[in-house]
Amino acid sequence: MSSTTFPTEALRNCHNCGAPLALGVVVCAQCHALVHSEELVRITGSAKALEEQGDLVKSREAWQTALPLLPTDSTQAEWIRGHVYKLEIWAKNAPPAKPKYVWAKRLGPLAPIAILLAKSQALLLTLFKLKFLFSLVAFMAIYWQLFGAKFGIGFVLLILVHEMGHYIDIRRRGLPADMPIFLPGLGAYVRWQALGVTRQTRAEVSLAGPLAGLIGAIFCAAMWWYTRSGIWAALARSSAWLNILNLTPVWIFDGGQAANALSRVERVLVLIACLALWAYVQEWVFVIVAAGVVYRLFTQDLPPAGSPRVAGYFVGVMAALAMVAHLMPGKGFATQ
Repeated sequence: MSSTTFPTEALRNCHNCGAPLALGVVVCAQCHALVHSEELVRITGSAKALEEQGDLVKSREAWQTALPLLPTDSTQAEWIRGHVYKLEIWAKNAPPAKPKYVWAKRLGPLAPIAILLAKSQALLLTLFKLKFLFSLVAFMAIYWQLFGAKFGIGFVLLILVHEMGHYIDIRRRGLPADMPIFLPGLGAYVRWQALGVTRQTRAEVSLAGPLAGLIGAIFCAAMWWYTRSGIWAALARSSAWLNILNLTPVWIFDGGQAANALSRVERVLVLIACLALWAYVQEWVFVIVAAGVVYRLFTQDLPPAGSPRVAGYFVGVMAALAMVAHLMPGKGFATQ
């Protein structure tokens, strides 16, 4: 039996083609993909944000950290060097920065509160962009008309929780993302820059939505347990049911991106878990998820290496959602 060994400097594999990467390389010799593409996306987002805030010095420093991660003769590196030079000139010619919040001193003991509110302004503007608000209101109006005020508003807020799970997970990784956009009658999505991001990261971002949906469903289940009000049980069951459906590994569902990081063996394990949960809780939504997994067993999109972490994440969230649905009264998608 023969075996293939790689030099000791080969520390990891290319996230794009799986070829071994030697220590210090910035480009895969086999597929020419950038080794540090995900880190470059993060740096770019941070540098642009600093530039928009007017902090040219820190923006220039951020751009400079990207240069060692690029081939010296690449177009990207040449552009960054030119941009760094421009930022240096702009920083030298920029007028001196005025001290912030000088006006707050006039407010005496209320100054700390005024400064806190001023610092929160950018965050509030981000959270309440008009596009986000208009789409949310339109989305809520439709479900209000379909299912009544209590269930309609609660259901839309649970969808918002799901989408914020994606948004928060993306932002905590230092990657750029927009606030959720709601498409009345269709669903919602979070737009973000996924170019150059590894399959595992995309999978974990996708599963962050169902995880947040699980937290929302558990909250509603706890409120039902405390109040015995049927509306809370309906919200818990519908949220759990919808998030299970969203794990179907096809098309635009979250499970589709998650399955991209799974090997064929890991997909089989997800299928077994799905069938076991269907047999236990008797919810037909698992038949849909299982059918999607069977389809993905035969698609030509297997990753160079699987991800036991993503497989465990997938099964864990799916099983917890199944338990919430099982503990709530009724079957299927419940509205009351």
